Amino acid sequence: MKITDIQAYNLRIPIDDQGFGFSQKWVKARTALIVKIVTENGTVGWGEAFCHDAGHAIEAIICETLKPHLLGRNPLHINVLWDHLYNWTKDYGQKGLVISALSAIDIALWDILGKVSNLPIVTLLGGQFFERIQGYATGLYMRDAEDDRSNLVDEARSYVDQGFEHLKMKVGYGLAKDIRNVTAVREAIGSNIHLMIDANHAYDATTAIRLGKELFHLNLDWFEEPVSPEDIDGYLDVRKALDMAIAGGEAEFTRFGFRRLITQRAVDIVQPDICATGGLTEGRRIADMARTWHIRCIPHVWGTAIGRVASLHFIASLPPTPPALFPQEPLLELDLTPHPLRDEVVLNPPEVVDGWVRVPQSPGLGIDVNEAFLEKHKLIR
Repeated sequence: MKITDIQAYNLRIPIDDQGFGFSQKWVKARTALIVKIVTENGTVGWGEAFCHDAGHAIEAIICETLKPHLLGRNPLHINVLWDHLYNWTKDYGQKGLVISALSAIDIALWDILGKVSNLPIVTLLGGQFFERIQGYATGLYMRDAEDDRSNLVDEARSYVDQGFEHLKMKVGYGLAKDIRNVTAVREAIGSNIHLMIDANHAYDATTAIRLGKELFHLNLDWFEEPVSPEDIDGYLDVRKALDMAIAGGEAEFTRFGFRRLITQRAVDIVQPDICATGGLTEGRRIADMARTWHIRCIPHVWGTAIGRVASLHFIASLPPTPPALFPQEPLLELDLTPHPLRDEVVLNPPEVVDGWVRVPQSPGLGIDVNEAFLEKHKLIR
């Protein structure tokens, strides 16, 4: 079997109204970079790259840099191809867009392997520890309002009404506003709902520590990206000072990037994004390393249904850390912000029922991609 073609679909659709914001930027359009790998026998694999507004650049990396090294190669030799592409681009691509492009390629190769072997990816990863995964609702972003507490409260209650028992909200807007918003949401949803906060690396260690201490009484499950991803020493300071779990890693790449976060125990929870950090192949390596240090792995998920399903297979294949008769069950991040592309790129998006998602059992990713939709909305480079 040989790879005969690779195509990239760079998608972008504006969001109505004012969009939404977090500590680093306003989001006024949703984007996606989808990859299609075709083999000589007609088997097709699909993958997704984490891109934000860099879709054109990642498309060029896939089509001009990586594709020539894949045509004519056996798509089932996933580790061989991963190592070849990583080493070929190592001098300029150890992090960032090149690894995101490699992630999409890797996911598509796993999809092909599943279809050829007639097995779901979770089985190929070693089997599933969980038949379904509990999702946590990611939302509660910033809106264009002078005082958005009432909007946040209404949104949080809507997620609870949908059956979600875990919510994550954004902070990073200044101590006073963060304290006011998180307190309002906690009071609205009650003490039985799990609540996490995410600063998107808006603070230095001193400020993050102050915020964590002010919010400690609200019983938060974790404090995500309190400081800049480069500031490992800051992560260590925050983790030592706060009596709450610290999470991070969505802006890190490959096992080499995660090595210091894990070996120095800078976080309690690592959050590799399968569509950014090197795909399923590298995600497993990161998760194995984290488990060696008894650190939980709960991946970051942001893209379309393709990336969501890839992450679902990945999470279901991870053993509980630590093992126990009543273990801490894994969680799947479910971004619930406006996203015109999220479900439309596939014909059978995973169904969320009372906050839970079942792991697909069809071959490969277990989804059918809507190619007509991709063709209609792709941007021309």
